[in-house]
Amino acid sequence: MFAVYNSFFPQLVAGPIERAINLSPQFRKHLRFNPESAAWGLKLMLWGMFKKVVIADRLAQFTDPVFDHPAGHTGASLLLATYFFAFQIFCDFSGYTDIAIGAAKVMGFDLMKNFNRPYFAPNVADFWRRWHISLSTWFKDYLYFPLGGNRVGRARWCVNILIVFVVSGLWHGANWTYLIWGVLHGLYLVVGELGQGVRVRLSAVVGLDRHPVLRRALGILLTFHLVLFAWVFFRAHSMHDALYIIRTIASGLGTIGSDKLLPSTSGVASSILLIGLLELVESVQARPAVWSALVRSPRVLRWAAYLALLLSVLNLRPAQVSPFIYFQF
Repeated sequence: MFAVYNSFFPQLVAGPIERAINLSPQFRKHLRFNPESAAWGLKLMLWGMFKKVVIADRLAQFTDPVFDHPAGHTGASLLLATYFFAFQIFCDFSGYTDIAIGAAKVMGFDLMKNFNRPYFAPNVADFWRRWHISLSTWFKDYLYFPLGGNRVGRARWCVNILIVFVVSGLWHGANWTYLIWGVLHGLYLVVGELGQGVRVRLSAVVGLDRHPVLRRALGILLTFHLVLFAWVFFRAHSMHDALYIIRTIASGLGTIGSDKLLPSTSGVASSILLIGLLELVESVQARPAVWSALVRSPRVLRWAAYLALLLSVLNLRPAQVSPFIYFQF
């Protein structure tokens, strides 16, 4: 059973990191081919391929030249590349996860959900309940709880959080950039917890407590940009590059057109449209009533959507296909 669990290819390398307690019982079942499950798995694999090949690899054409040689680019290009990388890494990793979950589904196995619209999190704690869920829960169960979790004093809790995120950073690589990325997320959580009372009072003073939708929208916007700032360190090749990118963006944006190595304006515009399509689809998926209505739509419309996705994967993929980012960790 141990050998079967470790050789189950859909959840190897990058996840989802499925627990043996959840996966092993499925190996003991006598599985029969389920056409509905297989069809759903193939659709999920197709969506994952679209996110990886059409969106992530297209964004890589912009982000790779910028982050590989940041000194040759203006603040505007560095800022746009940072935004694009946030969606590149999400589509790259969640696309792989969708393919893995879909492949398992075709064979009759159920793997855990690994992403849940993380960039719509209203705070950093919620972001980590939505991003790489299988790894986050693994660190929580095997490191955070053994350290005492939240059953300790506030000072010790702060230390526990920082230890977890330092280890998380080092798990991605023995580099100062990954360490700083982990420390930043740890500090976000600590400051967020310690400043909760201040936020509540400030919200009451400015009247945000009477506008929960606006307060949530501002929380999402702030959280996204905190995560975005940390992504600079995660993606940069060195601390020198990361600090240069931050300084250049802070000192002035300049113009994108002066960067000769970047794709055309139409390429940038098409990438932004693809990101918009991604967020639209994920927003619809998060609304069960709307999603169910689409699933029950006429067959010709559904097959037209599947065909459009397939043709996009075949024809809109860049000439240079990038390896999955998380395969290096």
